[in-house]
Amino acid sequence: MGSHHQNHIDIDFVFTWVNGNDPIHQEKINTYIDPDKKKNKKINDARFKQVNEIEFAVRSILKNAPFVRTIFIVTDQQTPDFLKNPDLQNIERYKKVKIVDHTEIFRDYEKYLPTFNARSIETFLYRIPDLAEHFIYINDDFFILNPVKPEDFFQNGFPVLRGKWLRFEENLIYKKILHFFHLKMGHPDRAGHKIAQQTAAKIVGFKKYYKFHHTPHPMRKSTFENFSKLHPESELNNIQHKFRSILQFTPQGLANHLEIAQKTCVLKSNYQLIYFGSYDKPLWFLLMRLSWLSRIKSVLFLNMQNMSACPDSKLHFLLGWLRQRFD
Repeated sequence: MGSHHQNHIDIDFVFTWVNGNDPIHQEKINTYIDPDKKKNKKINDARFKQVNEIEFAVRSILKNAPFVRTIFIVTDQQTPDFLKNPDLQNIERYKKVKIVDHTEIFRDYEKYLPTFNARSIETFLYRIPDLAEHFIYINDDFFILNPVKPEDFFQNGFPVLRGKWLRFEENLIYKKILHFFHLKMGHPDRAGHKIAQQTAAKIVGFKKYYKFHHTPHPMRKSTFENFSKLHPESELNNIQHKFRSILQFTPQGLANHLEIAQKTCVLKSNYQLIYFGSYDKPLWFLLMRLSWLSRIKSVLFLNMQNMSACPDSKLHFLLGWLRQRFD
């Protein structure tokens, strides 16, 4: 059943993207940010700022995942610069790429727009018009490093989930000790990624959670559709926050735990990933690490997080490396 089936399923890729440098976007977001919460504004500015890395993320898919049917870019009345070139060569190169506006996926829920919250937007990705049953959600700082096959993401139609099992925060021994002595550690009110994943697991009924990392997220549209029919109130709560809230779950985590509960997935502990979380190391070290690890064919993915924080002197060379790699 394996390879024959895999070769005949449609698979789409989906990005969420915003040009945080756009003055119109900045004016829009400033309308809703509490002026007293300057720290939150700084966090959001960093999250939305971009250096056009999405161009190379798209190129990496077209080059190394040629089976892709459509690449959807979900935006708020914006278009990445690389798609604005009207010449025929550019149009032909990106013929599989489609822009989807927030109003399309929030149809009938327009009152919750605008939103500046990735989790709210991700909750409704399954509502993209003409989205394939099997789709892969990917961030704009993420690249398909080496050639991949459909079965790297779906096996017999089931998503391949890369992650590991962890205990809930409140069940960790040192957390229990701190709680016993009425001590606090960390930011209990912060709408962090880890807490949002645990919330998703609890919704499905798990006593621990399957933590995912910065890898592509293979998902099935029907999984979200079924959840929406059974739990419309949970979905509604997740979309109504304009900024991240501790009350939200991460939709990828929800899909993962629903698939695990139904035994309709394949679990994989090997991330097959090169991850850059900072750019403090010397440029020669960063480039050497990229060049060396990218030669390993079993390493499929590259995540260069927060490239907008990279010093310009290094950023120029790193973007050049990406351009050459995915040209």
